[in-house]
Amino acid sequence: MKINFIDLQSQYKEYEDEIDKQIKEVCTSAQFIGGEKLETFEKNLAEFTGSSHAIGCSSGTDALLLSLMALDIGVGDEVITTPFTFIATAEVIAFLGAEAVFVDIDEKTYNIDASKIEDKITSKTKAIMPVSLYGQCADMQEINLIAQKHNIAVIEDACQSFGARYKGESSCNLSTIGCTSFFPSKPLGAYGDGGAVFTDDDKLAKKIRMLLNHGQNERYKHKYIGINGRLDAIQAAILNVKLKYFDKEISTRQKIGEHYSDMLFTCKLITPYIKADRTSVYAQYSIRVKDREKVIEALSQKGIPTAVHYPMALHLQEAFADLGYKDGDFPVAEKVSKEIMSLPMSPYLSQEQQEYIVHTLKEIHA
Repeated sequence: MKINFIDLQSQYKEYEDEIDKQIKEVCTSAQFIGGEKLETFEKNLAEFTGSSHAIGCSSGTDALLLSLMALDIGVGDEVITTPFTFIATAEVIAFLGAEAVFVDIDEKTYNIDASKIEDKITSKTKAIMPVSLYGQCADMQEINLIAQKHNIAVIEDACQSFGARYKGESSCNLSTIGCTSFFPSKPLGAYGDGGAVFTDDDKLAKKIRMLLNHGQNERYKHKYIGINGRLDAIQAAILNVKLKYFDKEISTRQKIGEHYSDMLFTCKLITPYIKADRTSVYAQYSIRVKDREKVIEALSQKGIPTAVHYPMALHLQEAFADLGYKDGDFPVAEKVSKEIMSLPMSPYLSQEQQEYIVHTLKEIHA
């Protein structure tokens, strides 16, 4: 049985005519940067999330970078974040000369443990950057209250949670700034890199738009040192087609995620824990097992692809050695990184494929 880890081919076939038409329109118009396709996409993004401003940009990484730049975060500043995420979260902090201050994670949700944040706040702390990992929002209400108390900003790294809900509100519209990614494998994926920044703050939105276009406030007049962080028109056009069907895909992802958990209930492994006041878009369906390498190899022999998100916590990465962290500093993140693994997940995973995956997993890990 052929199983893709993420079935992007089936998704393309589903929307092929509409996507091809949109790409052709961009090519015919020759307006590849900016223009009507991008403006329409940004308008639809804002409506989807309820944000006042949705700003398309070149990647989720650049969305995070632009957010920090808009808040004037740089050398000597500290940003509190999680050690259990993709490197981009902490990478952009270091890139600007600021310091990532890590806080351990909650063992159930794998998101930053909000109860441990306040102890890490100093006079140098300028922002908190929680990650809404695997498609489920972090404890944003608790985090926002801490930030308000200390007059610091919150940037939600929602690169995996676009479309998720938290206490009835949309991920990306839960804090000072929200950021997401449209990397092809994300729940809403482009056919290349792409991302977006969300905010209700008019001044921040205006500044971000300048920063992503080389700091320009007028053509060839530059108010800030910026970057080339624009989202191109072809990606905007493709994403606009996919966004029309995204609610349906979210619903399917959730049904598949819940079905996985129901079928794996009796298995000796840990399935995703979704808090009652929020939803997940299941950017990944990640389980925890004690004998990960053995399980991965056994599944591979049966034609079942897997992935590990993420095998090493950030504080132990060589790139962050100068921060002085050591093994044992964040025991929960370290424990989870040794046990976590992801199973195939997409709205196009058939019931037959899913049952084959679960049956095989139960055979090797009953």
